[in-house]
Parts: sequence; C-alpha cells; structure tokens
Amino acid sequence: MRRIALAIPFVLVLSVSAHGEKQKFNVKVLNRQDNQTDYTYVVPGHFYSQTNSTADCSGILSANCTGSSTTSGSTTPAHEVSYRVRGATFSLLLPDGRVVVVNCESKFAEHMAGAAGNHRDCRIPLVDDIEVEFNGDKAKLIWPVSVDGKKTQSETYKVLAVLNKPKDPS
Repeated sequence: MRRIALAIPFVLVLSVSAHGEKQKFNVKVLNRQDNQTDYTYVVPGHFYSQTNSTADCSGILSANCTGSSTTSGSTTPAHEVSYRVRGATFSLLLPDGRVVVVNCESKFAEHMAGAAGNHRDCRIPLVDDIEVEFNGDKAKLIWPVSVDGKKTQSETYKVLAVLNKPKDPS
C-alpha cells in the first residue's frame, strides 16, 4: 500500500510537466512593423517550396554522375489580419511553413514619472534569424547581440495568430 501512495505524486508531476511544455524553434522574421499609434497589420505574402533531388553515380577510377531535381511551391498572397495593434508586430516563419503573428506593446517600468513615463518600448530584434520559445499564447523572442553570438537579448510578445502554410499545389 505504501508503494502505491509514493507512485501517485510521481505520475501527477509527469502529467503536469507534459502539458506545460515549452516549444523552441529557429524562425525567420518575414516582416516587422513598429508604431506607437494604432494600426492594422498586414501579413506579407510568402512562398513555400520543397525540393526533391536524386543522384546516381557509377565508375571505377572516376565517377560518372547524373541527377535530377524537382521543386514545387506555392504562395500565399498578403492579407490583412483583423487585429488593431500598437507597438512592435512581427510575422515569423516556422520551420514547417506556418506563419506566427506576434505583437508587443510597451511594457510597464516604474520610473516614478506618472502613468505616461512608466513604460518602455519593447525590445526589437534587428536580425532576421532568431529563436522563439512558445509557451501558451506567449512567444519569447531571443536573438544574438554580440559578434560571437554568446550574448543574447530577449523580449516576450503575445501570439495574435498562427496561419497555416500555403497548400501544396500537387
């Protein structure tokens, strides 16, 4: 009976950890926009492609190779997202072809300066290849800020939309 009582908390810990798992991806910034007044964000069009290649080589003292490659792709035209936003907004391309739209308004930062002075602008990556850690509807953007890539900076954004990748034309 004592062994069963010890196993139950262990099972509960495992199930909670599995559901609260964060996901990290290397992504590409497709578009960025920053404005302190309200604006309508337009998601840019993007192209998704996939290439399949084959090669055959034969020979004894030298190689004789032939190969072929086929590329198929599809495009998604620019379209308006129905969010009125303020601050920094990004379209991020996930490795699987989906696009995530994220936004960050100014953050609270106590400066004893009253309501208007107690905010700071969101940090914005200037590079196009960044890492993102998703946790629920939050996206922590992480990017290098040193030449060796060891020093990074980050900011947490809110996920506004996850757009499906373009449909395969085949």
